[in-house]
Amino acid sequence: VQLQASGGGLVQTGGSLRLSCVVSGRTSSDYDMGWFRQAPGEEREFVAAIRRSGGFTFYYADSVKGRFTASRDGAKNTVYLQMNSLKREDRAVYYCAARFRSVLNTLRLESTYPYWGQGTQVTVSS
Repeated sequence: VQLQASGGGLVQTGGSLRLSCVVSGRTSSDYDMGWFRQAPGEEREFVAAIRRSGGFTFYYADSVKGRFTASRDGAKNTVYLQMNSLKREDRAVYYCAARFRSVLNTLRLESTYPYWGQGTQVTVSS
């Protein structure tokens, strides 16, 4: 499976961006889909995830809950991360990642995701 992330850019504090991640090779619903980010000098961290369990369930890091929304379009085999009310601390390279559906309690662990997109830069200016 291959992942292609896009949609990053420069935005002012309080602004919005929508990231996209196109999944090719397999159907995105076959996977848990995650969004992670890495700020300069920091380790990569979990942002959000979409997990199929019956329907689809969405999970968020506390730092983005209420501001970021993950979604998917099955017809386009694409997942999205809508980011609103952006803060300077949201500045990072954002990655989409995929793994075969696995246990829920490892959903936030980047080491459990074998497939990664190339990352897209998000810069938030004041």
